Amino acid sequence: MKFIDIGVNLTDPMFTGVYHDKKAHEDDFKSVLERSKRANVNKIIITGTTLSDSREAIQLARKFNQLNDDNFPKLFCTVGVHPTRCNEFEEQGADQYLSDLLDLVLDGRKDGTVVAIGECGLDYDRLKFCDQETQKKYFIKQFELAKQSQLPMFLHNRNTGGDFAKILKENCDMFLNAVVHSFDGPEQELEDILSIGPHVFIGINGCSLKTNENLNVIKKIPIDRLMIETDAPWCDIRPSHAGYAHIKTKFADAKKKERFEMGKMVKGRNEPACINQVLEVISATINQEQESLADTIYENTDKVFFQQ
Repeated sequence: MKFIDIGVNLTDPMFTGVYHDKKAHEDDFKSVLERSKRANVNKIIITGTTLSDSREAIQLARKFNQLNDDNFPKLFCTVGVHPTRCNEFEEQGADQYLSDLLDLVLDGRKDGTVVAIGECGLDYDRLKFCDQETQKKYFIKQFELAKQSQLPMFLHNRNTGGDFAKILKENCDMFLNAVVHSFDGPEQELEDILSIGPHVFIGINGCSLKTNENLNVIKKIPIDRLMIETDAPWCDIRPSHAGYAHIKTKFADAKKKERFEMGKMVKGRNEPACINQVLEVISATINQEQESLADTIYENTDKVFFQQ
């Protein structure tokens, strides 16, 4: 089996040993990549969440791809603004900020480093960071980036009461393809999103597999509209999650960050090498053999992000 992890926050300082602004252990970024490759993760898409974060993601991807090291996956990235960070548009000047995003997208598209617009969308669980109207305004603005670049969209949706699906439907002619990543919504929301068209896909990670209701919704996703991800260092599948019972691949030698050992996973810090766990839960939930399911998911992902 081989994998493409469509959502990894590789610019997060956890991957260099920094947690909550405090250094806990030495930088093990290369070890994370090496474990990913040994787990047959061939490609990783780094998530961009702001203008500055997207710049960092591009630099990181280019740096490691230039090494031409077969021990590392190939790195790619998205460019966009997370809904909780949309205040940056107005704080830094909306027109210039959007223009700078587009310049970054077009530059990254030239060498294939940038493969999607995002992470953008709506998040009503964290309105303390950015209000609904500001989120909606700048979610809509980012469709223009997809239209001008002809790149797919990497989308975020949390507890939006239908607003997300409505905006996506109203702007569905602005993008060629899109994936709603880390989906954890109810069945009706899934149906509303899938009904927009066959160019809209669903991304599943550990946060999508927490409850029995989540698992029942997974059964409703057509496998030709499915992608998987880790959203590392977040969204690991924990023992308290409904999906955990289906995990076969476990990492017994993982160490707490306080007892860090180079070359071993850090407990509680998700990473791309764990993507097979997501596949295992989905495979068991929908009763489909892992290898064929992995092949279909890989084909879906490759078609959307790497055959443009």
